[in-house]
Amino acid sequence: MSFVHLQVMSAYSLLSSTISISSLVKQALKLNYSALALTDRNVLYGAIPFYKECMAHGIKPIIGLMIDVESVLEEDKAFPLVLLAQNNEGYKNLIKLSSAYGTKGVSGVRLKWLQAYRDGIIAITPGMEGEIEQCLLQGDQEGAIKVAATFRRIFPQFYLALQHLNKKEERTLVPQIKELAHSLTIPLVATNDVRYLTKEDAFTYECLVAIKEGRMIKEDERLEDTNHYLKSKKEMVELFQDEVDALEQSVLIAQKCHVELSFDQPHLPKYPLPSNQTASTFLRTLCEQGLNDRYSEVTEKHRARLNYELQVIEQMGFADYFLIVWDFMKFARKKGILTGPGRGSAAGSLVAYVLHITDVDPLKYGLLFERFLNPERITMPDIDIDFPDHRREEIINYVVQKYGSMHVAQIITFGTFGAKAVIRDLGKVFGFQNREIDQLSKMIPSRTGITLKEAYQESVPLQQFVQSSPVHQTFFQTAVKLEGLPRHTSTHAAGVVITDEPLTDIVPIQRGQQDFYLTQYSMDVLETLGVLKMDFLGLRNLSIIEHILHMIQKEQGVRIDIRSIPLDDEKTYQLLSRGDTLGIFQLESEGMRRVLRELRPTHFEDIVAVNSLYRPGPMEQIPLYIQRKHGRQAVPSIHPDIDQILHTTYGVIVYQEQIMEIAAEMAGFSLGEADLLRRAVSKKKKDVLDRERSHFVEGALAKGYDQATATSVYDLIVRFANYGFNRSHAVAYSLIAYQMAYLKTHYPLAFYAALLSSVIGHDQKISQYVIEAKQKGLTILPPSVNNSHYVFQVENNGIRFSLAAIKGIGGAVWKEIARSRQQRPFEDLFDFCLRVSLKTINRSVLESLVLSGSFDDFGKDRATLLATIDVALEHAELVKPDDHFTLFQDDESLFLKPKYVEVEPMSLDDKLKAEKEVLGIYLTAHPVSPYISLFQRLGATTIFHVSEGSDVRLGVYISDQKTIRTKKGDVMAFVQLSDETGEIEGVLFPNVYRQYASLCQKGKVVFVKGKVEDRQRKKQLIIQQMYNLEEAKQMESDLKKGLYIKIEKQRNEQADWLQIKNIIENYPGTFPVYIYHEKNGKIIQLSRKEWVSYSNDCLLQLKNLLGEKNVVFRK
Repeated sequence: MSFVHLQVMSAYSLLSSTISISSLVKQALKLNYSALALTDRNVLYGAIPFYKECMAHGIKPIIGLMIDVESVLEEDKAFPLVLLAQNNEGYKNLIKLSSAYGTKGVSGVRLKWLQAYRDGIIAITPGMEGEIEQCLLQGDQEGAIKVAATFRRIFPQFYLALQHLNKKEERTLVPQIKELAHSLTIPLVATNDVRYLTKEDAFTYECLVAIKEGRMIKEDERLEDTNHYLKSKKEMVELFQDEVDALEQSVLIAQKCHVELSFDQPHLPKYPLPSNQTASTFLRTLCEQGLNDRYSEVTEKHRARLNYELQVIEQMGFADYFLIVWDFMKFARKKGILTGPGRGSAAGSLVAYVLHITDVDPLKYGLLFERFLNPERITMPDIDIDFPDHRREEIINYVVQKYGSMHVAQIITFGTFGAKAVIRDLGKVFGFQNREIDQLSKMIPSRTGITLKEAYQESVPLQQFVQSSPVHQTFFQTAVKLEGLPRHTSTHAAGVVITDEPLTDIVPIQRGQQDFYLTQYSMDVLETLGVLKMDFLGLRNLSIIEHILHMIQKEQGVRIDIRSIPLDDEKTYQLLSRGDTLGIFQLESEGMRRVLRELRPTHFEDIVAVNSLYRPGPMEQIPLYIQRKHGRQAVPSIHPDIDQILHTTYGVIVYQEQIMEIAAEMAGFSLGEADLLRRAVSKKKKDVLDRERSHFVEGALAKGYDQATATSVYDLIVRFANYGFNRSHAVAYSLIAYQMAYLKTHYPLAFYAALLSSVIGHDQKISQYVIEAKQKGLTILPPSVNNSHYVFQVENNGIRFSLAAIKGIGGAVWKEIARSRQQRPFEDLFDFCLRVSLKTINRSVLESLVLSGSFDDFGKDRATLLATIDVALEHAELVKPDDHFTLFQDDESLFLKPKYVEVEPMSLDDKLKAEKEVLGIYLTAHPVSPYISLFQRLGATTIFHVSEGSDVRLGVYISDQKTIRTKKGDVMAFVQLSDETGEIEGVLFPNVYRQYASLCQKGKVVFVKGKVEDRQRKKQLIIQQMYNLEEAKQMESDLKKGLYIKIEKQRNEQADWLQIKNIIENYPGTFPVYIYHEKNGKIIQLSRKEWVSYSNDCLLQLKNLLGEKNVVFRK
């Protein structure tokens, strides 16, 4: 006697099962099951992983579905039904039924759809949730008969399920089902409705369902049922000892099911061709035209490379693929949609270049086609395209219209329970307070991908929490079981599939975003099925470039072709050499900016190399690259043939393509073989390394190289195989970086306006970019209801602040303001309230506009404007009671305009605090602003100019403060400090904090001395001394008379000193001269013979040399 489980839900029935596919198969194997079904609710998310896992472990997979079906008896109701695929046709019909449910927006699939797609399907009632069972429980015998008869008529193989789950309803239900089966001659089958793996998982399942339903679990409401687990055959036999035939029926059904899926067979789409053309001939025609378009002089080298690539593409059957990409890229150009120069290895294809799919010339940059398509390793082509993130949808829409909605879909992804997410969700189920949940979440280290078990090992507070009570132990154990399970679906950021046959012949689909279909299979599953994926990536930086170009054309009437800018622009390389790359794609991090300052790039290859090297591992080669570039270290010779390949990178292997070229040059490998070698050795498996060593050395010996050279070069390849970067990708992305650097250099206003617009909603980034723009002398104009737009805009040699960047001002508010000011500007607050809809612009919005300075144009203090809001609103409601100008619309002079409620002006401190609250930044000024002169006279630098390892003095505002206790129990503090130029974290260790605790308070302006250190790639100020403003003023009065000169850290100290000396020797006198070297934080007093007299001419010359703020004379 035997049994097979035919009704099993996995965690892919989201929030309805705790079973992962791998654990399910593992447990089935443990229980000696030779066959097993998967019947997730309405979806086939797990069908392929389940099929593969079963096949890998010698278990027969039965692909099924528990699908909601419209009621036979009542409208607007649906009940589940278990469907199993008997064969491949049945599997395809399951795909269609699941797709119908997922795309039609119905509560249950129609009976007529079941009729249409019944072939190859076995149907089984689902247990107590089924319509037949519900009729029987409600005493509706006739209804049960009608439903059963309907399903028997639809499905030639229809079964009634018997379940023994220890539920009280079963006492009356089971006999009725048996009677119904007998009267209608419908066979019975034993099932168990599996929702969790073992009996011990029942509570975890209960918690999962509670998360789904958004409720707490109360002790008196606990589930009594713990029987929805994967029971053994023995347990099922004991339960069904009186219904042996029902058990045997499960085995017979399993024997009838034979689905055989094939993988890795491509389902490539077809491009609609002109008549009398094949894909290959049409592609060749386009490429010939493109070749002449791209090159003023076409050489034999160009033709040979093009012919070779076309031959490989044709042999692999990918001509249609290239035509499809060419077509939507042509559409993008037609619509003025900026596209990226390339991405990934596709930039190595000449075909892609001449078709204008990429903008990187592979011959100019020495890029290899085989890195993209290797004729010796058949893989699907992968051309990833970057579009501006706000225009990506236009491209997908075009593809859908071109090939049909049933042939194009986006790709599903699954969000899972992460460590912090499961703590929050489960905490609510356990009834924890929000404060407790927040504290618990903070106990988990903030590291991407950290697991709860890892967190427990690392976090002492978490250990203490778990060990503090049995409830907490149960909570943590349950969280660990839920962690990693799928929680929700979302859409892959880039992936789109295009198929020749209808999608539902291959893959189940559901409704996605913006009415696009979404595959039910994830990307890795689609790849195994041979479905072609294309990546349409939305790149924020392309949106920024597009925005900049539009603004330049609008403001200056200059149309820039970003693809044609010179790649040898001296000013651009000066900007890069200064590390002035905030806001520039790939080059923005502090570490990268430091590298650029050391590297001082002089040509495009430097940017490509540094982009490739700035990663864990190869980063250690950066100092070597820099030393050799600047001639401070000789480039060693490996062998003349190898030296030539590594010439552009000063003897350092930077790119994967260099490894391939070395193998081709030295060992006689084809480039296809060389790519296989690169892939093989990067895996670092000893047997593979030994095999490839023999292959490489034999080839090298055959070409006349000696054993020692061949061996040493192979060792070099092995060492750098993991480090080498895809040069094609590096060149393409370095082009975007260079383009942004060029625009920042030559069009700073448009650059910063677009950059700021791209980070609306991110206060820290806005603050960072505004500070830098101001440092460059750019004017940031405050927000204005008359002049601001939704985004930041260039206006009168300044940048006008965005209305959308004000907290509480969304798209609807902006549209209403823009609509209302079309005819004329707003005159005052009363006029504003009269003309806008007060349903959209309420009191809260008005307050935000006042506090942000958006009404400053009206010439009234913000305190007065705030005090007048209620009067303005009452006036507007009187004049237009239904939110429209009606009462005095034709003659506004018929009513008297109220007066402003004049009050005391708002203090600068209050104004700045309010600005910070609604704008996220200090715009008008900074709390430190009134004291800048004082701090400068005390030798203070600015946060922007501090460098690691230097002793500094700063005048700062304490925007935040927190204290902690050390292991010894001492109190220390962390403070967030800011000035007009930036922010930095300050640390006061216990001995320092004890001394300055009274000063170390949020909201204070202080003068500090300390040392700058590098902590986890961020600057941190170790505070040694702290003074309040009164103490700082006293320090100033104690300063000696004399000339104070500051040499900023980025300047050439030696050259500056020579010029300073030449100036001051013309004005000898009795005043001492003090020079502050910002680079090392030291102040030096010059010798008596170099003292000066007071002279305006002397001061003017020094200020012209060093900057106005860096020269002070005290008399």
